[in-house]
Amino acid sequence: MWQLGLLATAAVVALVVGTGSASAAPTTPAPAPGASDITTLIETILKSLNVPGLPGGTTPQAADATKQMVVVTAPVATSQTATLTAFEKDDAGVWKPVIGPTKAWLGEKGMGKAQDNVYRTPQGTFPLDQAFGRQENPGTKMPYFKADTQDWWDSDPKSPTYNTHVRQAQSPGGDSENLYNMGPVYDYAVNVAHNPNRVPGDASAIFLHVSDNQPTWGCIAIERQKMIDVLKWLDPTKSPKITIGVNVDAPKDAPAPEASPNGDIIGGVLGNLAALIPDTLKGLIPATS
Repeated sequence: MWQLGLLATAAVVALVVGTGSASAAPTTPAPAPGASDITTLIETILKSLNVPGLPGGTTPQAADATKQMVVVTAPVATSQTATLTAFEKDDAGVWKPVIGPTKAWLGEKGMGKAQDNVYRTPQGTFPLDQAFGRQENPGTKMPYFKADTQDWWDSDPKSPTYNTHVRQAQSPGGDSENLYNMGPVYDYAVNVAHNPNRVPGDASAIFLHVSDNQPTWGCIAIERQKMIDVLKWLDPTKSPKITIGVNVDAPKDAPAPEASPNGDIIGGVLGNLAALIPDTLKGLIPATS
């Protein structure tokens, strides 16, 4: 489809170049730009646009190898419940639902900016990295440890190991969670890496875990068997992530239904062409006498 955009661009360029040459009416006619000149010009324009999928543009998904995405969506940010659906990208680059939709519980204050001691689920897109649980590994490919009474998640903002898993007999301090004593909700869980720089105050211990059918302290919780299904499905080689937001029904780069994947590209090229042509053509259009 992008070839159609090139043809349209070439037609506009040829028209502008031809018009410019005719209006100049020099004493010695300047040679008309050849096909190679126009091709070079078009490529220059497209490169300056940096349109994904076109020559000189960014390769789609080149910077993001994510092929698994858990989408958690709610109608409003203050909602305590949401809908969770797991998507996987196939070899053709198409996102397809593989688990859900299923009910999910959010923090008591819904979703938004995560803060320590504020029961709000972080809003945004984050990696899923470390899985754990009070039960044996259910068959996940993710890094997994079975928690006992010496496994903690450090939630003390003054601690050097804030927002990390630590293993020791005593609490690291503050509101640190004992991953075993938290009970069945942590039978199966995976960490939502929403605060990878471990900024004190930006919240810690945000997990996707088993639900007890009530709002959470900021985590996302789903029915037990669904949580097991998610863990079995997750694969670290596919860079799994979770996106949490309002009315986010599919991964952000999923194509709209019935839409041409290159429709916006061509529209963008033609829409910006008028602004780009004048400066780009200065060297090709002879000056008037």
